[in-house]
Amino acid sequence: MSNAYQKARFLKSVPEPRQAPPDVGLEVAFAGRSNAGKSSALNVITGQKSLARTSKTPGRTRQINFFAIDDMRRLVDLPGYGFARVSRQIKEDWQRHISRYLETRQSLVGVILLMDIRHPMKEFDRQVLGWCHLAGLPAHVLLTKSDKLKRGPAKAALLSVRQQLAALHPDASIQLFSALKKTGTDEAILVLNHWFGLAD
Repeated sequence: MSNAYQKARFLKSVPEPRQAPPDVGLEVAFAGRSNAGKSSALNVITGQKSLARTSKTPGRTRQINFFAIDDMRRLVDLPGYGFARVSRQIKEDWQRHISRYLETRQSLVGVILLMDIRHPMKEFDRQVLGWCHLAGLPAHVLLTKSDKLKRGPAKAALLSVRQQLAALHPDASIQLFSALKKTGTDEAILVLNHWFGLAD
């Protein structure tokens, strides 16, 4: 499968949406709890080991990071939310910036929402799905770290989250994903290609 994302390059990092690059073209945002594997997923999908910085310390992504695929298409790494060891004020700021970005960014064409398969559908995951649904934004869920579960429990988790999605964002899609094993990469790329108008 051709992978246009291998050309991705770091463009800009901003603390809040109003400092983002011009709101033109097409963007897909990666959202998820701290340590859900956003940076690892971005690196695997783009075939670049260190495009997005990964860390075992939750909450390392503290700004909105933009990566250019070409002149008109961008991938966006949103700050992780959840149990990061930061002050409540910073967490509230992150939450406000994420919601503002999702609700107002005109070039945003879809959201990849990452959830650790062992801890899916936390409160903020539901919030993000709600924002996407209200904004009419497509959402695609990656159940990350699927290699941590055996095949049966992984399939059961997929079915459970899919049923919950029906109430929160009926049009959202979902898949299993493992950055370590690179399983589900082609499926995720197909979704991105569709949103970016890069489908063969």
